[in-house]
Amino acid sequence: MSRLVVVSNRTTDPRKPAAGGLAVALGETLDRTGGMWFGWSGAIAPADAAPQAEAEIQHAGPMTLATVDLTQDEHDSYYLGYSNNVLWPVFHYRLDLANFDAGYLEGYRRVNKKFAALLKPLLRPDDIVWVHDYHLIPLAAELRALGCRQRIGFFLHIPFPPQLIMAAVPRHDRLARTFFDYDVVGLQSEADSVHFSRYVQSELGADAIDGQADTYRLGERTLLAKAFPIGIDVDEFAALTHGKEAVETCATMRREYQERRLVIGVDRLDYSKGIPHRVRAFRELLKDYPEMRGSATLVQIASPTRETVDAYADIRQELESLCGAINGDYGDLAWMPVRYIHRTVARKRIPGVYRASRVGLVTPLRDGMNLVAKEYIAAQDPGDPGVLVLSRFAGASEQLKEALMVNPYDIIGTAEVLKRALEMPLEERRQRHQKLLQRIREQDVHWWRETFLDALASREPAG
Repeated sequence: MSRLVVVSNRTTDPRKPAAGGLAVALGETLDRTGGMWFGWSGAIAPADAAPQAEAEIQHAGPMTLATVDLTQDEHDSYYLGYSNNVLWPVFHYRLDLANFDAGYLEGYRRVNKKFAALLKPLLRPDDIVWVHDYHLIPLAAELRALGCRQRIGFFLHIPFPPQLIMAAVPRHDRLARTFFDYDVVGLQSEADSVHFSRYVQSELGADAIDGQADTYRLGERTLLAKAFPIGIDVDEFAALTHGKEAVETCATMRREYQERRLVIGVDRLDYSKGIPHRVRAFRELLKDYPEMRGSATLVQIASPTRETVDAYADIRQELESLCGAINGDYGDLAWMPVRYIHRTVARKRIPGVYRASRVGLVTPLRDGMNLVAKEYIAAQDPGDPGVLVLSRFAGASEQLKEALMVNPYDIIGTAEVLKRALEMPLEERRQRHQKLLQRIREQDVHWWRETFLDALASREPAG
């Protein structure tokens, strides 16, 4: 059996209790093959440290964790710079927030070259290498330049943008050509697959191969690029729902809000998540439907993220102002319309938050998949489930057809759908939930892993 080597910006130990379903699912294969997880340690090397000659190795049972430190300059240019000030906003269609500093691109290339140089000595000839996400798009090209001929796959966890948006990135073609050094590229949704297909054919001159769906040729390289929608570990998350911490959280919230119908939002504080838009929609609900005043409460958990980037400081200020204004305009001594929480809530408690709510409000402006939507479904009581309200711009919307779909830019329309969700009869809630639960079970994280790795294993190794 070939060994699996997972490469990502950050490594994760799947044995740790805080590890999510993705880490656990990948960990199963890594344990089975004696695999390796390679990536940044999260540490910044001291300014006077000698260049790192080899990755730091730790053993976690049969699995190996291999980590690399970054210098402050590498962190600022590769991670904060090109990854999070160029690729993240562009791939989420926010060209207005991108900072195309030429130094960022050089730092991004330099770190990918460093990763490749430290990874190559650890690879075996029959390894299967699986690279994850936008931080490491050029990694296969760097590995190929060092003589690596293993099967190498890539999965993009964020959206792939339309052709003209991608084309706005300086030297976009040079970056995008490196996709063809992979054997398989996985995308989250069919929409992303269409965008990728149009881009590589129109901008790079790649040819779609007749009779081979989702397969493209550029020069001597042939690439399979298609949608492999990521899922969650439904059983693992359902088990968390019945754990001590989640049960306590659910009971506490139901006791505290026993006269209210809860609307729950759980997100990282990121401009792609559309949090201010949903808060405005909740305000519209209270304005247009007075019967909802004193009855509905929005609980918005927005965990901190990338707080050194200016755009995130701006959205935090906007959100705090919005929540304060709504509470001032509509709240009274017995009822606070919006509860805004700007901190991370423990993973073991989150299922209890979902289960206590009548509505899960998942309304990103653009998202690769959005696993919160799937977690919300898994956490519900089938006998009395809540209603998922989902943005049509989340990748999950392609699968979760029984959710109530909204356009998050349409504040009035979202308020109308929110009212419908809060008033939905029990039987309709049960029917929708049953179908949604079936969908997330059919294409869970194990299905995703196996389907992608089967596709990669079937490719011929690079000659």
